[in-house]
Amino acid sequence: MPVTSWPTPRPTSRRRFLTLAAVAAAAAACGRATAAGGGAETKKLRYQGSVGQVTLPELASDLGYFGDVKLEWVGNTISGPQDIQSAATGQTDFGGAFNGAVVKLIAAGAPVKAAISYYGVDAASYNGYYVLEDSPIRSARDLVGKKVGMNTLGAHAEAVLDTYLQRNGFAAPELRRVERIVVPPVNTEQSLRQRQIEVASLGGVLRDKALAAGGIRPLFSDFDLLGSFSAGTYVLTDRFLKQNPNTSRVFVTGVAKAIEWARTTPREEVIARSTDIIKRRGRNEDAAALQYWKSFGVAEPGGRITDQTFQLWIDWLTDHGEIKAGQVKAADLYTNQFNGYSAASPTADRS
Repeated sequence: MPVTSWPTPRPTSRRRFLTLAAVAAAAAACGRATAAGGGAETKKLRYQGSVGQVTLPELASDLGYFGDVKLEWVGNTISGPQDIQSAATGQTDFGGAFNGAVVKLIAAGAPVKAAISYYGVDAASYNGYYVLEDSPIRSARDLVGKKVGMNTLGAHAEAVLDTYLQRNGFAAPELRRVERIVVPPVNTEQSLRQRQIEVASLGGVLRDKALAAGGIRPLFSDFDLLGSFSAGTYVLTDRFLKQNPNTSRVFVTGVAKAIEWARTTPREEVIARSTDIIKRRGRNEDAAALQYWKSFGVAEPGGRITDQTFQLWIDWLTDHGEIKAGQVKAADLYTNQFNGYSAASPTADRS
């Protein structure tokens, strides 16, 4: 993965940071209240899914990589920060988000650790920013006063937008001149076509589905700016990892195997299996977009995490003023202890 430099970010959002701090405090209190509990390890993992998409844990479970450990779907989310906050406060057992959001949550005191990468950016899987074919927007400066639709604020899509703007001459105070609008991913294409927003942040199957329909064109993408990199990780609480080490290993290793299964299996087979999963789970979803799936984009074998996975964001957030220099160390944010995947022996169960 290439080493990339990020721009000097916008001024700190005090409300956003305080929200994270409050979540972290609640998570820590929850951990203290239940850490003394004993008994057998849980065989049930509560989680949030995504409408019309198959997550790596869902794929791993369907492939039989979790054995007798079962998933329990508690609802859907469109927000990585919300997903990891739910895991931190015990509403779910794991959650996934953009790595910058993971750094912020842990820096604020949440007792969680990243255990495996689950999405990233490569030539096939990336997040693009699109405008209508007849849009007058051709450059970064054309975005001033315009609405950019994205799934959530303070995460991947917004960080990439800021990167694009600053690489094209925007000073930090100017970043707020481009309006950011939260739009559910399944509605983003429609919002663009109905001109409710001027730019749509689209990724994965939803991006390719929109491109296939025509009438839109790219402005830029995260792959154009940064090349290939793992962008998000699943986190679990320290308490969960301590009390459920075997279940944690089954989960993380199963996800790692699913990453490599999808990487090495013919694309048509991955799509067919994912489509079948959506049909069988009975959530009244449209599986049509899955035909455009290409890659999960995870850079490292088996989703293993490295210091560089987080150091980029530690530096970015320090410059941003949201964390203090030296407040967190990359090596303290994650563990590969529960990842038993080995490229030499894909079915191995060792760290």
